[in-house]
Amino acid sequence: MTDLATGEQAQHIAHSLLARAHSPTTATRIFTERVLHKPLPLRASSPTPSARSARRHARASRKAAARKRQSQKPRPLSAAQKRALCLYDIPKAQQKYSIYEPLHRLWCGYMREILGLERGSRDHGNDEHTGFERKGQYVTPASAGPIIASADMHGALVEVVRSRCVSRVGLKGIVVRDTMFVVEIVTSKDVMKTIPKEHTIFKLEVPLATKEGQERPKPLVFEINGEQFKNRAPDRAKKSFKMHNQPDL
Repeated sequence: MTDLATGEQAQHIAHSLLARAHSPTTATRIFTERVLHKPLPLRASSPTPSARSARRHARASRKAAARKRQSQKPRPLSAAQKRALCLYDIPKAQQKYSIYEPLHRLWCGYMREILGLERGSRDHGNDEHTGFERKGQYVTPASAGPIIASADMHGALVEVVRSRCVSRVGLKGIVVRDTMFVVEIVTSKDVMKTIPKEHTIFKLEVPLATKEGQERPKPLVFEINGEQFKNRAPDRAKKSFKMHNQPDL
């Protein structure tokens, strides 16, 4: 230490105290070994952790890592955010009736298949469709009703035949979205229409497949009550329907 006033080297207080109890040589040696060159541990030594504390530390580390991963994982968007981002809106350029006509043809084949109206090469050993009526099997309300009730309606050509809102009667188009409470269709005039299922009766037709050169028979016509279809398409596929008395529209 240096005295700033006199500029002389000041003696350390520990050396002064040691000089009072020991000889100058001993005091200098002890001061050098015990004060000047004393090791300074940066971390205090600790005993070896037990197995229980090691398990506790590992468990806390896993929980901290899990919380960190959870905080970094993005949260799913809410329904309001999805509507704000227009994720479910169909662009104006894609609201064309011609775009969904192939989907309607695919839906017709799907309905003929689940109703048992179409036979392929498995029945007769060739690639031609040989008819629409199987021997001993007919389409009846009791047999076709549950099938139609659980079928997917995306691509169906539906028409509103009865509704408490008179302005909706006569609307006809291909179903492009089947939600829980409404049906969105594209009309032949390339216009999107949203029709509530409540208090509405829809009519749909299933054309029958025939061989070339044969006269096309009349299509099967079904009427479905929108009240019974107030479910999403995936939920409706696994739901059992029962007959209910509905008030007249």
